[in-house]
Amino acid sequence: MFMVHRHQEPQAGQSRTVRFEGRDFGGQVSLFLVDAEPGRGSALHVHPYTETWVVRKGEAEFTVGADRTRAYPGDIVVAAANIPHRFENVGDIRLEIVCIHANDTIVQELVQA
Repeated sequence: MFMVHRHQEPQAGQSRTVRFEGRDFGGQVSLFLVDAEPGRGSALHVHPYTETWVVRKGEAEFTVGADRTRAYPGDIVVAAANIPHRFENVGDIRLEIVCIHANDTIVQELVQA
């Protein structure tokens, strides 16, 4: 048996990021498919599980705790559980990344900077 989450084009002004929670489809992994303009990214946040990012297009800067790194298409970055982290599109084109959450639901707490 399988289930399919069909792609839907966003309406004008709507976020291009897709949120997928595995539990809704019998899966044990959740994810975001991010499509972000230059200068955009996530707020500083934390999860009680690891988060893995796969850069598909563009250039991203990742902040994990006190460390920063840049990543490019094909790079994979992993943040440990319970460590505040964020990403930002620092390139000149749209950033496409997959944010993989090692949990059947996305559990995310924003961190005051």
